[in-house]
Amino acid sequence: MTAREKIKYIHEGQYVAEVRVQLIDSSDSWSLCLSLEDAYKLDDVREALRQGNVQAAARYGKVFELQPVAQG
Repeated sequence: MTAREKIKYIHEGQYVAEVRVQLIDSSDSWSLCLSLEDAYKLDDVREALRQGNVQAAARYGKVFELQPVAQG
């Protein structure tokens, strides 16, 4: 079993969080998997962003605020 680091982007409303997770490559599975801990981490970040709690989301990674550049 090997693990490699990957960045996942969570987008909710006007925010995007950049969260580092470990993808696990196991010989008995068909594809790469997240650990249960990392899956919960992504859920926590998504919920914090939904509530507008940027500080809570920032505990897990970088948080960016999206702004419109132009209106069409």
